[in-house]
Amino acid sequence: MITYTSSRLFQAAMVLLIMSFVIYGLMGLMPGDPVDILISSDPDITAEDAARLRSLYGLDQPISARYLNWLSALSGGDLGFSRIHSKPVLDVLLPALGATTLLLGISFVLSVVLGLSAGIWAASKPNSTRDYTVNFVAFAGISVPPFWLAILLILLFSVVWGVLPAGGMGTAQATGIWGNAKYLVLPVISLTIASVGSHTRYMRAAMIETLRQDYIRTAHAKGLSPRQVLIGHALRNALLPVTTIVALDFGALFSGALITETIFAYPGMGKMIFDAIMGNDFNLALVALLFATCMTLAGNMLADGAYVLLDPRIKLQGRRT
Repeated sequence: MITYTSSRLFQAAMVLLIMSFVIYGLMGLMPGDPVDILISSDPDITAEDAARLRSLYGLDQPISARYLNWLSALSGGDLGFSRIHSKPVLDVLLPALGATTLLLGISFVLSVVLGLSAGIWAASKPNSTRDYTVNFVAFAGISVPPFWLAILLILLFSVVWGVLPAGGMGTAQATGIWGNAKYLVLPVISLTIASVGSHTRYMRAAMIETLRQDYIRTAHAKGLSPRQVLIGHALRNALLPVTTIVALDFGALFSGALITETIFAYPGMGKMIFDAIMGNDFNLALVALLFATCMTLAGNMLADGAYVLLDPRIKLQGRRT
């Protein structure tokens, strides 16, 4: 176990290092830099002023040297300063991370619970009216574009009926739990519908495949009830392939949902990362994207642990020489 954990942590560190270099390099290849953006907003800046600013911020150095300087500062705990927000990166990142975790966390739990339940329910009677109905609803959820669904929800619940706010986020002046929670209803519904269909399809396919195995027929031959066979014997094995999908969705919790956050004017990670990239805010974009990568790697490690719990035949072992 210790060998495996050490091996995975080393692999994660290498992935983060490579990703940091790739992201920094891609952003460095984008046309323009922060000084060019400053010049476009203030035409009175002279060429000498621009050269002095580039020298001050190290923008006149090769991209490899700038990357090493950034990496050295990061290793010392200095996340840098956000150019767009004029604040330390951590002060900008934490509020957006909290908002995104709340929004996507609720939709993630709902989509997993509803999707897995619907998939199991449909697989218990394949090719039946129940199965066809669940499949139809799942395909409809997958096919509906998230931006179209978000706009439709705003038109119905905010414009026509006027029962829910069209966007934004709760404030400290809002009274009661509902005063803040009502701002989350429409974004949560939009994100849940967009992802519950795929979870339903994956769970249904895995459960149907498991129910065809020989040991399931043996369980039926022993006189076990359909519920006992489904929950006690089939579910645990059917969850193995679905665990991988859920682990990947776990990483997405911390990268935000750009389209949904933009439509509902929700100040989350997706909108923040997009604005940072478009504004050449290297420090904020790098730290946010690396944090999302780190959470994705953590989700994969949690999935490995879940495999062991679901299937005792799987052992966590490091590489042997």
